[in-house]
Amino acid sequence: MLAGLCSSAHAAEVKVAVAANFTAPIKALAPGFEQATGHKLVLSYGSTGKFYAQIKNGAPFDVFLAADDETPIRLEKENGIVPGSRFTYAIGKLVLWSAKPGYVDGKGEVLRRNQFKHLAVAAPKLAPYGAAGFEALTRLKLLPALQPKIVQGENIGQTHQFINSGNAELGFVALSQVYKDGRIISGSAWIVPSRLYSPIRQDAVILAHGQGNPAAKALVDYLKTADARKLIKSYGYDF
Repeated sequence: MLAGLCSSAHAAEVKVAVAANFTAPIKALAPGFEQATGHKLVLSYGSTGKFYAQIKNGAPFDVFLAADDETPIRLEKENGIVPGSRFTYAIGKLVLWSAKPGYVDGKGEVLRRNQFKHLAVAAPKLAPYGAAGFEALTRLKLLPALQPKIVQGENIGQTHQFINSGNAELGFVALSQVYKDGRIISGSAWIVPSRLYSPIRQDAVILAHGQGNPAAKALVDYLKTADARKLIKSYGYDF
């Protein structure tokens, strides 16, 4: 009881900008974090590029969980983070996914057959998974043929919605959006070989606004624990 009272007395709130691909994992992590620390998470989801613009315009986020490492490095160079706080919290994987069972084959040949109307990909300038999707199509030498069929979501969450709703038959999303505990949870998918795109290193930082916020430091520390890493890995991420 005494420990609980001490925790409550020092409880704080941490505002977190979360890359859309990490929506499900952070929601799953939240109860354990809040129970262990007494702090409260206030979560916002979106594209890494849009979050960068918001942060530069003074948005009061304390922690940024980006979908790449380039944006946090940029903020670090611009003195926008707490020094020494940047670290890689996950390495993401790209997947070609359809909400229809059996539609995407295990080798991605559905792309070469080119018998669909729409292929959803997140905007590459805003979303690292979108950039990875375009990179994979380029390396497969399929981009010129498929370019007219591409519909772009502003982030990976909207891209998933395009496919899930049937507005696009298939598309590139984060594995974490369609994967849990070792299996694809719906539809059909091809996990894109890592050789076809640059590593998606996802870095976390404590932003300048979070300087001195104990909840911000606690969240970053919690993401490094064995329990948190086990849960993150269950969504298909590497480290």
